[in-house]
Amino acid sequence: MSTFEKRNIISMRDFTKDEILHVLEVAKVMDEEPSKYAHALEGKILATLFFEPSTRTRLSFESAMLRLGGGTMGFADPGSSSSKKGESLSDSIKIVESYADVIAMRHPVEGSARLASEIADIPILNAGDGSNQHPSQTFLDLYTIQQEKGTLEGLKVGFMGDLKYGRTVHSLANALGQFGCELLFVSPKGLEMPSDSLEELARMGGKFKEFENFEEAKGDLDILYVTRIQRERFGDDLDYDKVREGYNISKKFLEGCSPDLRILHPLPRVDELSAEVDETPHALYFRQAANGIPTRMALIALVMGMVS
Repeated sequence: MSTFEKRNIISMRDFTKDEILHVLEVAKVMDEEPSKYAHALEGKILATLFFEPSTRTRLSFESAMLRLGGGTMGFADPGSSSSKKGESLSDSIKIVESYADVIAMRHPVEGSARLASEIADIPILNAGDGSNQHPSQTFLDLYTIQQEKGTLEGLKVGFMGDLKYGRTVHSLANALGQFGCELLFVSPKGLEMPSDSLEELARMGGKFKEFENFEEAKGDLDILYVTRIQRERFGDDLDYDKVREGYNISKKFLEGCSPDLRILHPLPRVDELSAEVDETPHALYFRQAANGIPTRMALIALVMGMVS
């Protein structure tokens, strides 16, 4: 296994199964003994460059760095940065790397994180690049599943919603493919998993099926990963309303599911996941969000060489 020090966290495709498990082991240590590392990165700075809106990802990266004793700076609105004046991403990265020790970046363009990593001499943590990848979200998703199920091996995992543009789905499906999981993809026509993602899973020997209807897929699922059907992908509100009706999770919707089914959602949610589900044993999404802290602490600590 290669060292993580000074490594960029860009795509789940860059990590072996053993490396994924190592990150999760470090996350568990951070979860159980956070005070042990309270001053580990004192004097170090994390720059959060968010060219797209974010709440959970940006705040949990900042919280993770603060809990490690470091400091943070950055922006959450590209309108407040020099990109509004036309500054290139390349120039922005070259400038910011002279102010900080590590960068967490979200950008609307696919491949932007990889580009940033080729420019910078400090580690880049991809916080989402277009509809491509969101690796830190995937690590916290995997940590949550491992916590709940005790393993990542051989699980039956359903993905439901907008699977075409959902970067969290693309990252997680790729990672779970390494653990021999059976993946069931449920989406409206036009929002299916991208063909290149499916081809990659096939090359890995991954098991997967596609469905339009959740009733056909629910069976004995261990995990259901829900994503929002995005209104902006539809030219007509009537088309959107027609589609979303079949993809709203409620207590009634879950009748017939295994009592051991656990639901994850990267959040934010709109109306695809009813608040009435929050009080059921199925709901795992708020713990999932909280797990962003130890997981991102682990990633920062690893790339900064604080732990190996």
